[in-house]
Amino acid sequence: MHTGKVFLIPTVLYEDAVETLPAYLLDAVKQCQVFFVENEKTARRFLKKIWREMVIDDYQWFAIHKAEEEVKRQFLHLLQAGKNIGIISEAGCPGIADPGQLLVEAAQQANSIIKPLVGPSSILLALMASGMNGQCFQFHGYLPIDTAERKKKIRELEADSHRRNCTQLFIETPYRNNAMIKDLLQSCHDETRICIAVDITAPSESIRTQTVKKWKQEQPDIHKRLALFLLHAF
Repeated sequence: MHTGKVFLIPTVLYEDAVETLPAYLLDAVKQCQVFFVENEKTARRFLKKIWREMVIDDYQWFAIHKAEEEVKRQFLHLLQAGKNIGIISEAGCPGIADPGQLLVEAAQQANSIIKPLVGPSSILLALMASGMNGQCFQFHGYLPIDTAERKKKIRELEADSHRRNCTQLFIETPYRNNAMIKDLLQSCHDETRICIAVDITAPSESIRTQTVKKWKQEQPDIHKRLALFLLHAF
Protein backbone atom coordinates (compact mmCIF):
# COMPACT_ATOMS: atom_id res chain seq x y z
CA MET A 1 0.00 0.00 0.00
CA HIS A 2 1.22 3.51 -0.81
CA THR A 3 1.78 5.89 2.07
CA GLY A 4 -0.59 8.80 2.38
CA LYS A 5 0.15 12.33 1.24
CA VAL A 6 0.70 15.31 3.52
CA PHE A 7 -1.09 18.54 2.60
CA LEU A 8 0.24 21.73 4.21
CA ILE A 9 -2.93 23.81 4.38
CA PRO A 10 -2.54 27.55 5.04
CA THR A 11 -5.19 29.32 7.04
CA VAL A 12 -6.16 32.96 7.45
CA LEU A 13 -4.18 35.56 9.39
CA TYR A 14 -7.40 37.51 10.07
CA GLU A 15 -10.49 35.37 10.67
CA ASP A 16 -12.75 36.97 8.06
CA ALA A 17 -10.11 37.34 5.33
CA VAL A 18 -10.99 34.14 3.46
CA GLU A 19 -10.46 36.00 0.18
CA THR A 20 -6.71 35.71 0.84
CA LEU A 21 -6.91 31.94 0.29
CA PRO A 22 -6.74 30.31 -3.15
CA ALA A 23 -9.71 28.20 -4.29
CA TYR A 24 -7.62 25.05 -4.68
CA LEU A 25 -7.27 24.69 -0.90
CA LEU A 26 -10.75 23.20 -0.82
CA ASP A 27 -9.72 20.46 -3.26
CA ALA A 28 -6.82 19.56 -0.94
CA VAL A 29 -9.04 19.53 2.15
CA LYS A 30 -11.43 17.14 0.42
CA GLN A 31 -8.57 14.68 -0.20
CA CYS A 32 -7.72 14.44 3.52
CA GLN A 33 -9.05 11.92 6.01
CA VAL A 34 -7.04 13.15 9.01
CA PHE A 35 -6.02 16.57 10.32
CA PHE A 36 -3.13 17.45 12.60
CA VAL A 37 -3.73 20.98 13.81
CA GLU A 38 -2.23 23.50 16.20
CA ASN A 39 -5.64 24.43 17.61
CA GLU A 40 -8.53 22.06 16.98
CA LYS A 41 -11.33 24.53 17.73
CA THR A 42 -10.10 27.25 15.36
CA ALA A 43 -9.10 24.73 12.69
CA ARG A 44 -12.60 23.19 12.69
CA ARG A 45 -14.18 26.64 12.47
CA PHE A 46 -11.86 27.60 9.62
CA LEU A 47 -12.63 24.48 7.60
CA LYS A 48 -16.40 24.92 8.07
CA LYS A 49 -16.00 28.47 6.80
CA ILE A 50 -14.44 27.37 3.50
CA TRP A 51 -16.57 24.20 3.20
CA ARG A 52 -19.98 24.53 4.86
CA GLU A 53 -21.06 20.99 3.98
CA MET A 54 -18.07 19.43 5.73
CA VAL A 55 -19.09 16.86 8.36
CA ILE A 56 -16.44 17.50 11.01
CA ASP A 57 -16.98 14.20 12.81
CA ASP A 58 -16.17 12.20 9.66
CA TYR A 59 -12.48 13.07 10.13
CA GLN A 60 -9.80 12.19 12.66
CA TRP A 61 -8.34 15.11 14.60
CA PHE A 62 -5.04 15.41 16.44
CA ALA A 63 -3.52 18.38 18.27
CA ILE A 64 0.08 19.04 17.30
CA HIS A 65 1.19 20.86 20.47
CA LYS A 66 4.97 20.55 20.18
CA ALA A 67 4.78 17.32 18.18
CA GLU A 68 5.66 15.04 21.07
CA GLU A 69 6.90 11.55 20.22
CA GLU A 70 3.41 10.04 20.66
CA VAL A 71 1.91 12.54 18.21
CA LYS A 72 4.67 11.80 15.68
CA ARG A 73 4.10 8.06 16.14
CA GLN A 74 0.36 8.46 15.43
CA PHE A 75 1.14 10.68 12.45
CA LEU A 76 3.53 8.17 10.87
CA HIS A 77 1.20 5.23 11.59
CA LEU A 78 -1.65 6.97 9.77
CA LEU A 79 0.60 7.91 6.85
CA GLN A 80 1.80 4.32 6.51
CA ALA A 81 -1.85 3.19 6.58
CA GLY A 82 -2.37 5.27 3.42
CA LYS A 83 -4.26 8.13 5.04
CA ASN A 84 -3.95 11.60 3.49
CA ILE A 85 -3.18 14.09 6.25
CA GLY A 86 -3.76 17.84 6.38
CA ILE A 87 -1.58 19.98 8.65
CA ILE A 88 -3.06 23.32 9.72
CA SER A 89 -1.29 26.02 11.71
CA GLU A 90 -3.02 28.48 14.03
CA ALA A 91 -2.43 31.25 11.49
CA GLY A 92 -0.69 31.45 8.14
CA CYS A 93 1.45 28.69 6.66
CA PRO A 94 2.20 25.36 8.39
CA GLY A 95 5.87 24.70 9.06
CA ILE A 96 6.84 28.40 9.04
CA ALA A 97 7.45 29.51 12.65
CA ASP A 98 5.09 26.67 13.54
CA PRO A 99 5.28 23.32 15.41
CA GLY A 100 3.94 21.48 12.34
CA GLN A 101 7.49 21.61 10.98
CA LEU A 102 8.41 18.61 13.14
CA LEU A 103 5.69 16.50 11.50
CA VAL A 104 6.83 17.59 8.04
CA GLU A 105 10.36 16.54 9.00
CA ALA A 106 9.02 13.09 9.99
CA ALA A 107 7.12 12.86 6.69
CA GLN A 108 10.30 13.67 4.77
CA GLN A 109 12.16 10.92 6.61
CA ALA A 110 9.33 8.51 5.69
CA ASN A 111 9.65 9.52 1.99
CA SER A 112 6.04 10.67 1.88
CA ILE A 113 4.70 13.07 -0.75
CA ILE A 114 4.36 16.53 0.78
CA LYS A 115 2.19 19.17 -0.90
CA PRO A 116 2.85 22.75 0.29
CA LEU A 117 -0.10 24.95 -0.64
CA VAL A 118 -0.15 28.68 -1.29
CA GLY A 119 -1.60 31.00 1.34
CA PRO A 120 -0.88 34.09 3.44
CA SER A 121 2.35 34.25 5.44
CA SER A 122 2.72 37.26 7.73
CA ILE A 123 6.51 37.03 7.43
CA LEU A 124 6.51 37.23 3.64
CA LEU A 125 3.70 39.79 3.39
CA ALA A 126 5.42 42.12 5.85
CA LEU A 127 8.76 41.73 4.07
CA MET A 128 7.14 42.39 0.68
CA ALA A 129 5.54 45.62 1.91
CA SER A 130 8.46 46.88 4.00
CA GLY A 131 10.73 48.01 1.19
CA MET A 132 13.59 46.31 2.99
CA ASN A 133 16.09 43.82 1.57
CA GLY A 134 14.27 40.70 0.36
CA GLN A 135 17.49 39.08 -0.91
CA CYS A 136 18.92 38.54 2.58
CA PHE A 137 16.63 38.25 5.60
CA GLN A 138 16.28 36.32 8.87
CA PHE A 139 13.30 35.54 11.07
CA HIS A 140 14.13 35.27 14.77
CA GLY A 141 10.77 34.52 16.38
CA TYR A 142 10.54 36.05 19.85
CA LEU A 143 13.34 38.15 21.34
CA PRO A 144 14.25 37.79 25.05
CA ILE A 145 11.61 38.89 27.58
CA ASP A 146 14.09 40.56 29.95
CA THR A 147 14.50 44.23 28.96
CA ALA A 148 18.28 44.32 29.26
CA GLU A 149 18.69 41.07 27.31
CA ARG A 150 16.20 42.24 24.68
CA LYS A 151 18.07 45.52 24.15
CA LYS A 152 21.34 43.62 23.84
CA LYS A 153 19.77 41.31 21.24
CA ILE A 154 18.37 44.28 19.30
CA ARG A 155 21.83 45.86 19.15
CA GLU A 156 23.28 42.54 17.93
CA LEU A 157 20.63 42.29 15.21
CA GLU A 158 21.26 45.88 14.15
CA ALA A 159 25.02 45.28 13.90
CA ASP A 160 24.45 42.09 11.90
CA SER A 161 21.99 43.87 9.59
CA HIS A 162 24.54 46.61 8.94
CA ARG A 163 27.37 44.14 8.35
CA ARG A 164 25.46 41.86 5.94
CA ASN A 165 22.81 44.24 4.52
CA CYS A 166 20.27 41.83 6.01
CA THR A 167 16.65 42.44 7.04
CA GLN A 168 15.88 41.16 10.56
CA LEU A 169 12.32 40.05 11.37
CA PHE A 170 10.86 39.20 14.78
CA ILE A 171 7.60 39.10 16.71
CA GLU A 172 6.37 39.86 20.20
CA THR A 173 3.47 38.84 22.44
CA PRO A 174 0.77 41.46 21.62
CA TYR A 175 0.58 42.90 25.14
CA ARG A 176 4.34 43.61 25.02
CA ASN A 177 4.31 45.36 21.62
CA ASN A 178 4.67 48.87 23.01
CA ALA A 179 7.56 47.81 25.23
CA MET A 180 9.25 46.33 22.15
CA ILE A 181 8.85 49.60 20.24
CA LYS A 182 10.28 51.53 23.18
CA ASP A 183 13.32 49.23 23.37
CA LEU A 184 13.87 49.42 19.60
CA LEU A 185 13.85 53.20 19.64
CA GLN A 186 16.20 53.34 22.63
CA SER A 187 18.63 50.74 21.27
CA CYS A 188 18.97 51.52 17.55
CA HIS A 189 20.74 54.30 15.68
CA ASP A 190 18.58 57.12 14.36
CA GLU A 191 19.15 56.19 10.70
CA THR A 192 18.19 52.51 11.14
CA ARG A 193 14.87 51.70 9.50
CA ILE A 194 12.11 49.94 11.41
CA CYS A 195 8.99 48.50 9.82
CA ILE A 196 5.98 47.90 12.07
CA ALA A 197 3.45 45.60 10.39
CA VAL A 198 0.13 45.32 12.23
CA ASP A 199 -3.08 43.34 11.62
CA ILE A 200 -1.90 41.98 8.27
CA THR A 201 -4.85 41.22 5.88
CA ALA A 202 -7.37 42.77 8.33
CA PRO A 203 -9.29 46.00 7.54
CA SER A 204 -7.11 47.71 10.19
CA GLU A 205 -3.87 46.60 8.49
CA SER A 206 -0.94 49.00 8.76
CA ILE A 207 2.57 48.36 7.39
CA ARG A 208 4.88 51.35 7.80
CA THR A 209 8.65 51.71 7.44
CA GLN A 210 10.41 54.72 8.92
CA THR A 211 13.75 55.60 10.43
CA VAL A 212 14.14 55.35 14.18
CA LYS A 213 14.39 59.16 14.23
CA LYS A 214 10.94 59.50 12.61
CA TRP A 215 9.34 56.84 14.82
CA LYS A 216 10.56 58.74 17.87
CA GLN A 217 8.46 61.70 16.74
CA GLU A 218 5.26 59.62 16.50
CA GLN A 219 5.56 56.46 18.57
CA PRO A 220 2.54 54.26 17.75
CA ASP A 221 0.27 52.51 20.25
CA ILE A 222 -0.26 48.91 19.05
CA HIS A 223 -1.04 47.34 22.42
CA LYS A 224 -2.63 43.88 22.06
CA ARG A 225 -2.59 43.96 18.23
CA LEU A 226 -0.91 41.27 16.12
CA ALA A 227 2.37 42.75 14.93
CA LEU A 228 5.60 41.85 13.19
CA PHE A 229 8.75 43.96 13.41
CA LEU A 230 11.45 44.37 10.76
CA LEU A 231 14.81 46.08 11.14
CA HIS A 232 17.29 47.16 8.47
CA ALA A 233 20.49 49.07 9.25
CA PHE A 234 22.55 50.76 6.55
